[in-house]
Amino acid sequence: METQGRFVIMVFDPIYIDDMNCATPLGVDWQSNWTQLLCGISGVVRNDVGRIENIYTSVFATEETLALLIPEEDSTLLERMLFTAAKPVVERHVPTSRTALILSTTKGNVSFLEEGKTTDAQLTVLAKKMAEVLGFQTQPIIVSQACVSGLLALSVAKRLVQIGQYDDALVLAGDVVSEFVVSGFQAFQVMSPFPCKPFDRDRAGVSLGEAAACVYVSKEKGEFKILGEAAINDANHISGPSRTGEGLVQSVLHAGQEAAIDIKDIDFISAHGTATLYNDEMEAVAFHRLGLQDIPVHSLKGYYGHTLGASGLLETVIALQSMRSGTLIPTEGFKTLGVSQPLNIIEEITHRPLNRFLKTASGFGGSNAAMIIEKTTATQ
Repeated sequence: METQGRFVIMVFDPIYIDDMNCATPLGVDWQSNWTQLLCGISGVVRNDVGRIENIYTSVFATEETLALLIPEEDSTLLERMLFTAAKPVVERHVPTSRTALILSTTKGNVSFLEEGKTTDAQLTVLAKKMAEVLGFQTQPIIVSQACVSGLLALSVAKRLVQIGQYDDALVLAGDVVSEFVVSGFQAFQVMSPFPCKPFDRDRAGVSLGEAAACVYVSKEKGEFKILGEAAINDANHISGPSRTGEGLVQSVLHAGQEAAIDIKDIDFISAHGTATLYNDEMEAVAFHRLGLQDIPVHSLKGYYGHTLGASGLLETVIALQSMRSGTLIPTEGFKTLGVSQPLNIIEEITHRPLNRFLKTASGFGGSNAAMIIEKTTATQ
């Protein structure tokens, strides 16, 4: 604890990320996902979702679903995805009575509502089932805050470990594509008639996707260090982002303040980049206001679609691997800049030393989140 005048500043131990995994239509572990990304493979293809036909989404094929690790007859697809992403991490970091489970999801098992199973559709039921099957001794914590949920859940885990409420934490995020979710986005008229094109002049909306991701955090020095994070809700609109990017600007500034760095001292940005008219424009305005227009930036939505509550954590997992390998992944679907402010969009695979990145996320209700993560000296 430090004192500045009449203000008391709390100084916490740093928090590290030392393990990660994901399960997506591109592969059921992070290694296979990385291989597919290097090959430029996208999971966004034309599919039928319930009664909705010929919609571009990234969803698990039948044979991939059967490869997941919980027997299909005993669980939902979402539960199998979550288990598949978490199992290798849990085996390497066995939960103790001081290990937290933070679950991020926006809709959970919402399809149970169609069967009249209102209790089974509750997020608490899903969280407790995952805690039990993964061997957790603590009560799970749920983060469900629109599309910032995955990144916000990582922030929550970091804070809870910092203040000593837990010794370590497993952050688990997942969402599936369902008729309920697709129809909701159709009601907003933001579903793209072709695979999404983040930041592109011809972008026409989102492509949805399903995925699960998992990250382990603790005070023990690991591969990556969380330097700073923040989440600001500007309450602009129930679905539309602030046209000035104010909430995102403030989130990044506060994350940089905690990190005690110049926010321009980063190597790349993993943006939200949903390919809607207003989201991409808002991010461009925010990054320009922050002086980050020259920093390489990408969106992964062209590969995975918008995976809702999993997106922030999934894209963090990929960004961590980018730093490991010194490889920048291009923005799938991007050809011509279609926002009012200049951006340095990554257009091809690029190899260079990468030591620090900024992850951003934005969502309905004016929610925004930002996190700065660096590679530790032990891995450089």
